[in-house]
Amino acid sequence: QVQLVESGGGLVQAGGSLRLSCAASGRSFSSYAMGWFRQAPGKEREFVAAIRGGGGSTPYADSVKGRFTISRDNARNTVYLQMNSLKPEDTAAYYCAAAKSPFTVIPGTNDYWGQGTQVTVSS
Repeated sequence: QVQLVESGGGLVQAGGSLRLSCAASGRSFSSYAMGWFRQAPGKEREFVAAIRGGGGSTPYADSVKGRFTISRDNARNTVYLQMNSLKPEDTAAYYCAAAKSPFTVIPGTNDYWGQGTQVTVSS
């Protein structure tokens, strides 16, 4: 059974940093895209960043470019999201996703999802 478990969320002041981790189990995702999404209260879930299986392509949402960095450690079956220069508008539940198909660039609704970790940025 595939599981994705996020960690690293918390409360941070504006301008601070957090590093989110997503540990996958149940199968190897070394050849599959993984990504991060977020959902703020009252808003739809939105894409944040993704990374291909080989670590090549790393698309980002415009709102986080230059501040967030996605990376992965295939030996640990884990994907990370380094978040710097955090803003109050980054406050959201952050979700990890992993693709079921090796051809997927950005995981979608029908792929594997974690339960989320809360990030709160105070002003």
